[in-house]
Amino acid sequence: MLKILTLLTMMPVVALAQTAAAGPNIMEQLMPFVFIFIIFYFLLIRPQQKRQKQHQEFLMALKKGDSVLTSAGMLGTIEGLTEKFVTLEIAQGTRVRILRSQVASKFDGESKS
Repeated sequence: MLKILTLLTMMPVVALAQTAAAGPNIMEQLMPFVFIFIIFYFLLIRPQQKRQKQHQEFLMALKKGDSVLTSAGMLGTIEGLTEKFVTLEIAQGTRVRILRSQVASKFDGESKS
């Protein structure tokens, strides 16, 4: 009888020891990865999406006569626009056709250096 009573009282202790030895469950293991993804989202992905959206809006707002700077570093005035291409006048009588997406920013004037 004493043996049975001892076994019954030891059973919960043995069960606790077995669950502790099993280690963390799957949710506890994945939690650090979830936190890392959240940090990456707010510090890298979301700001990049905002910049990309602003640049798309800028490209749609371009109009003839704007002075722009291309991603290649050329300055020019917009002479013509299509959905995909921009015709720039980079010197008097010299026109080049570039992709609209390669226009980096507007150019307001000469820099004073």
